[in-house]
Amino acid sequence: MNEATGGAIRLLICDDHRLLTETLTDVVGHDPGFSLLSPVHSSEQAVELVKDLRPDVVLMDIEFGGAMSGIDATRLIKESSPATKVVVMTAHQDERLLVDAVEAGASGFLHKTEGVDDFLGTLKAAAAGEILIDRTALARLLPRVAREREARRDAQLLINQLTEREREVLGLLAQGYRNDDIAGRLYISPQTVQTHVRNLLGKLGVHSKLEAVAFAVKHGAVRV
Repeated sequence: MNEATGGAIRLLICDDHRLLTETLTDVVGHDPGFSLLSPVHSSEQAVELVKDLRPDVVLMDIEFGGAMSGIDATRLIKESSPATKVVVMTAHQDERLLVDAVEAGASGFLHKTEGVDDFLGTLKAAAAGEILIDRTALARLLPRVAREREARRDAQLLINQLTEREREVLGLLAQGYRNDDIAGRLYISPQTVQTHVRNLLGKLGVHSKLEAVAFAVKHGAVRV
């Protein structure tokens, strides 16, 4: 808390729903324990403002229309102002977001259905340095998420082995083209296409073109 504001919690609200922002601003404005900064409506604005104003707490939405999510913004805020506490606000009951938020440095969660007393209490607890995370859920989820992320890393290593031409062939396979069609589009012989297919199957550790396409789509190497 900031001495310049008489010990009041300096709070920044960041949400792209202006009606919700105005409602929250009105709620907070009636509590003398807070000193409210001008709300912002994009995660990018919040990141920049925190660098200069160093609020005690940021109430951060998760989903924005721009490129930067609330989770990404939380990570950048904690990098530039480690003392600032971030409370992530969401309308979803997605436990994976819990893990992502914790890894980004959030102090806790607020669901958009919370009542006024719980809302204000959570912000005050965050400002006091309390960690408002369900540790039981976190302990249950972290091992699973770690395994999934390791699998994604392993998959990316396999995909990175593909040559540019093999990626082209894989992309055309994903679009439903046969070997002869691919040969015509790439101006190479069907035998060369067959060689590329054989090589990419081996590098990805799969046994068929269908498996290769499914693997590539799952891990973002191609889009269909």
